[in-house]
Amino acid sequence: MPALGPLTLQHPLADGIPPAWVSAWGEDDYGPWVEIHVADARQSLRWIPPGTFLMGSPDSENGLNSIEGPQQPVTISHGFWLFDTPCTQALWQAVMGTDPSHFKGAQRPVESVSWEDCQRFIDALNSALPDLRLALPTEAEWEYACRATQQTSTDIGDLTIDGKDHVKGLEDIAWYQANSEDETHPVGELQPNDFGLFDMLGNVWEWCRDNAYRKYEPDHVTDPVHRVGDSSAFRVIRGGGWDAPALFVRAAFRFGIHPGSRDRHLGFRCSSSGK
Repeated sequence: MPALGPLTLQHPLADGIPPAWVSAWGEDDYGPWVEIHVADARQSLRWIPPGTFLMGSPDSENGLNSIEGPQQPVTISHGFWLFDTPCTQALWQAVMGTDPSHFKGAQRPVESVSWEDCQRFIDALNSALPDLRLALPTEAEWEYACRATQQTSTDIGDLTIDGKDHVKGLEDIAWYQANSEDETHPVGELQPNDFGLFDMLGNVWEWCRDNAYRKYEPDHVTDPVHRVGDSSAFRVIRGGGWDAPALFVRAAFRFGIHPGSRDRHLGFRCSSSGK
């Protein structure tokens, strides 16, 4: 049995019995992790503890968009597991038997998938592993996980103009317009955040569960999720992608598109918070 440290207290692995769907598990400097296997594909998930953060951008943030404010105190009341990378083509292929991606590579993120395609993938993956109840993360969960222990967003105030915008520190964590060479890259090659999550910014935009756009208010809210009855309503995407300028590759930046949209910029990662 893996040695579990103090970070595991009040955590699903604290009793030393992992969920039935877990094939490997343990803890490292970033906290607890688990792994799932489907055929030859493997995917790690990181434990995201509950907490409170300020969602959105402060008025002083460079690149502020009006729909990113006012900043709102948000509590995520539940811990949850989250893919430590965007879903790979290997995992999509193992679950769905196809690979729709434009930029091919087993460890590159799957892309050219719609929000609706993601629902079909999630249903199939949940059916393949006992007691697994994955979903897309909510927009609030996504931003909380992206920020991890850092309240600040990406600082785009220091741009080097050379035809593309370079931001100090951003190229260490994100594939975006300035460094991607106009394509996706294998997941997990750059530095993770403080929760051990890779590629939260850049590489591919990530679908979220919510409809766009929930209006931020200055009042505190717990576990917000924006739902409307129209199945064709735009859905939230987050994080920016391989061809996005630095302005879009920020924790607070939000956008919405039709749930049937597919292109080479769109990917996703899964959360256990849907159960």
